[in-house]
Amino acid sequence: MTALSSDRPSWHEYFMGICDLVSSRSTCTRRKVGAVLVKEKRILCSGYNGAPANVPHCRETGCLRAQLNVPSGEKHELCRGVHAEQNAIIQAAFHGIGVNGSDLYCTNQPCSICAKMIINAGIKTVYYKDGYDDPLTLDMFDQAEVALVRLGT
Repeated sequence: MTALSSDRPSWHEYFMGICDLVSSRSTCTRRKVGAVLVKEKRILCSGYNGAPANVPHCRETGCLRAQLNVPSGEKHELCRGVHAEQNAIIQAAFHGIGVNGSDLYCTNQPCSICAKMIINAGIKTVYYKDGYDDPLTLDMFDQAEVALVRLGT
């Protein structure tokens, strides 16, 4: 038997690397975000942020939030894009994949809107790389006992 190579990524590195790749499909002009739902070390679904299917992307129409001068973290409803976490959960539902008890890997800490969906979908742990200033997310995850783990800063 040969020893495992020391350059083999850990599971966290592996799934976060896939999140980075998924984020490259984003059509958002402000932030590229990727998310991957995982259960028992198996990928269930992925998502990136962008406009809904068959709706023009912000690259084509321009960013509504920029046009209205909306600061980051405020008035999430004033955006044509669907967040990566939302898209991963929606894709799983669309294809009949149960996500209860799964983990979510995401390039960014979820916003409070995504946090609500994550909690109600039964996701147990969220691993993320980059921060996002939304204290309500922290409060809700704490109350719902969803673990939030920042990886490799």
